[in-house]
Amino acid sequence: MVTNKGSAGESASTAAIDLRHTTFILGAAHPKQFPADSGWEVAIAGRSNAGKSSAINIITGVRGLARVSKTPGRTREINFFHVDPLRRLVDLPGYGYARVPVPVRQAWQRLIENYFADRRCLRGVVVVMDCRHPLTDFDQQMLLWCGHARLPVHVLLTKADKLSRGAAAAVLHKVRGRLVQEYGETVSVTVQLFSSLKRTGVAEAQQILAKWMEF
Repeated sequence: MVTNKGSAGESASTAAIDLRHTTFILGAAHPKQFPADSGWEVAIAGRSNAGKSSAINIITGVRGLARVSKTPGRTREINFFHVDPLRRLVDLPGYGYARVPVPVRQAWQRLIENYFADRRCLRGVVVVMDCRHPLTDFDQQMLLWCGHARLPVHVLLTKADKLSRGAAAAVLHKVRGRLVQEYGETVSVTVQLFSSLKRTGVAEAQQILAKWMEF
């Protein structure tokens, strides 16, 4: 089921879940290094250079929480962030960057596959896509993984400030249509426009995280 939540008139409150106190826990290069599989987690995934780190920093309100680099593919581990004693955000390695050596990409893929297969506390996945280049092969692979794991997905169409309002709305409509056509009822997906620079869509993204992290 593919839906889209409008932002007009919606509250930015995250209730008892305060993302502003999010802190880094550890970076895991192997499943044995993952924190205990308890509480709730929300993972954030995206193609390298899609603006994932910037989105994490803006959504949580914690400057520098996720490292922003001009060199795509910097994140080479699964990074875990502590929201509170019961909740975590998880930054998955950026995928699909051509300059990363093939063995490294393969190692990342195995690590992510293990994470999806074994992580019972995972509640949902935010998939970050550059609105100018959405639904790449790598994005669609991520959607398939989420479908197999029966996980809801929230798509952030980032860098919306790079397009005119009309062009951005057209991309949103097109992406929603493709998701309906290609995935149907196999993946529950919400879609929104997002801009870290203009802070567009921040409240909507925060609401999704708060909803998924509720016990």
